[in-house]
Parts: sequence; structure tokens; C-alpha cells
Amino acid sequence: MAQARGRNPLRGVMDEGGQARRRGRFSFIGEIYGELTKVTWPSREEAARLTLLVIGVSAVVGVFLGLWDFGFSQLVERAFL
Repeated sequence: MAQARGRNPLRGVMDEGGQARRRGRFSFIGEIYGELTKVTWPSREEAARLTLLVIGVSAVVGVFLGLWDFGFSQLVERAFL
């Protein structure tokens, strides 16, 4: 597989001459912080509402799958035993 030309984030940033210069660990942490400041975070209320939605949907799907499993196991048990 041919390696793509250009910037390789694992090796560092390419300078003008095409040479890779290594980034330090602290500059990497700074870049992470900089990207996290650009994120539009949900409000506390929105996060709580979406969390309850995920829990509710998970509960409904869990009950559905449990009933499906119970019904299928009863069908198999009565058909083959």
C-alpha cells in the first residue's frame, strides 16, 4: 500500500521543505484543548433530556428483546422438546 504524501499526524508537522518536525507532548495537549474549545457543548438541560431519552429507548429495546427471546425460547422448547 502506498503511503499518502503530505502531513502525517503520527510523525509530526511537515515544514516548508517537506521535513517532518516533531511535536512535543505538551503542544499536542494544547491542540486538543484548542479543538475542545471550538465544540458547541449542549446545555445542562439538553444533556439531561438526551440522557433520559437514551435511557428510555434502551429500556424499551431491552424489554422488546427480552420478550422476543422469551417467546422464541418458548416456541423452540414446545416444538423440539
